[in-house]
Amino acid sequence: MSDWTPAKVEARLVEAADVLKRLPAVRARGYFSTWPPVIRDFWEAFGREDVRLRRGPPPPAAIDRLDEALAWLRWLEPDDARIVWLRASGERWKVICWKAGMARATAHRHWLFALAAIVWRLNGRRLPGSRTRQSVIVMVRDAES
Repeated sequence: MSDWTPAKVEARLVEAADVLKRLPAVRARGYFSTWPPVIRDFWEAFGREDVRLRRGPPPPAAIDRLDEALAWLRWLEPDDARIVWLRASGERWKVICWKAGMARATAHRHWLFALAAIVWRLNGRRLPGSRTRQSVIVMVRDAES
């Protein structure tokens, strides 16, 4: 597939973050209890714990796409990869800016450049080293239209 766009890359990363949330939790092996579980009556247990609903496990094809999308993040600088992943996970820009230590406009430029860099690599082109971040973003937008 050589017709990648920033919107398609973003959608794939959002799907990857969702799939990662749906995977079963990792538990330490070897620790267990031989005591039987405590069975409580309704009036003892009602309201004791909040009900945690989880969606079912993701299909194998979605896990394969997750692995592919996570590999894309290795192409980026660590700060850019962190911003892209936080945004894909559904974090608000205010939280992303606080975690990255950047202004909103700067974090948004880093995010746009990271998506553009991934698009260039997926479309089989090398990212020009002599260009500025803004010019790469403009080139990708021009290629889209």
